[in-house]
Amino acid sequence: MSTYIAEALNTTTNAVFILLAFFAVVQAHKNRLEPRFVLASLGFLLVGVGSWWFHMTLRYEYQLLDELPMIYATCIPFWSVFSEFKSKTVSVLIALGIFMLANTLSFIYLYVYTNPTLHQTAYGALNVAIIWKSLLLTNRHVHDKAARTKLHYIMVLGVGLFIFGYLLWNLDIHFCDLARTTRRQWGIPYGFLLEGHGWWHIFTGSGVYFYIVYEEYLRCFLQGTQDFYEFKSVWGLPIVHLKDEEGLLRFREVKKLAILDEKVKKEQ
Repeated sequence: MSTYIAEALNTTTNAVFILLAFFAVVQAHKNRLEPRFVLASLGFLLVGVGSWWFHMTLRYEYQLLDELPMIYATCIPFWSVFSEFKSKTVSVLIALGIFMLANTLSFIYLYVYTNPTLHQTAYGALNVAIIWKSLLLTNRHVHDKAARTKLHYIMVLGVGLFIFGYLLWNLDIHFCDLARTTRRQWGIPYGFLLEGHGWWHIFTGSGVYFYIVYEEYLRCFLQGTQDFYEFKSVWGLPIVHLKDEEGLLRFREVKKLAILDEKVKKEQ
C-alpha cells in the first residue's frame, strides 16, 4: 500500500500483459498478418492497461476497464474461427451477433446483475467455444503432421498456463486470510511469492499470448499461406514469422483477382 498505488504487486504484474500484447501487435504488423490479429492483440493490451489502472486505484470505473475489454477482445477470435469458410454475408451476421451479445451482456452486468460471476462465466464460455472450434479446424484442415503437432503444443501450453494462473488466483481467493498472514510472516520480497492474483496476471498474460500465436498460425493453413510462414523464436517467445514476403504478396494478389473474376462472372 502506498499513497499512489493501492496494490503494488497486482498493478506491476500487469506489465506482463502489456509487454506481451505490445510485442504481439508489433509482430502481427511486421509479419503482414491480418488486421484481426492486430485488433485482438490491441484488445489484449487494453485488458492489461485497464487492470493496471484498477489495481492502482481500486476505482469501480477502472474495474470495468479491466473486465469488459476481456469480453470484447475475445469476441474477435470468436468471430474469426466461427466465420471460417462462411460467405461474406454470414461472416457479417456472425460479427453483428457476437457484438450484440457482448453489448447485451455488458448492459446486464452494469445495470441488472452486477455479480462478477456473470462476467467470469461468459468469458469462460466464449473461450471454451473458441478452443473447441479451433481444434476442429486444426484437425480437419491442417494435414501436415508436424505442423499439427506444433499447433497442438502451442494450444496446450497456452491453455495450460491460463488454467494454472486461474487455479492460483482461486487459491488466493479461498485461502486469502492464510495467504495474507503467511505473506506478512515471510516479509518482503518472499511474501510476494504468495500473491496469487499477481501470478494470475503473469500466467494468464503468457497463456493468452501463446493462444494468439496459435490462432495466427492456424489461420495461415486455413488461408493457404502456410508455405510463406514458419514458427520462430524471438527472445524465447514463439512468433509466426514471414519467410517469403514476395511469395505472399503474389499469392494475395492472385487470390484477389480470382475473387474479382468470380464476382464478374456472377454479375453476368
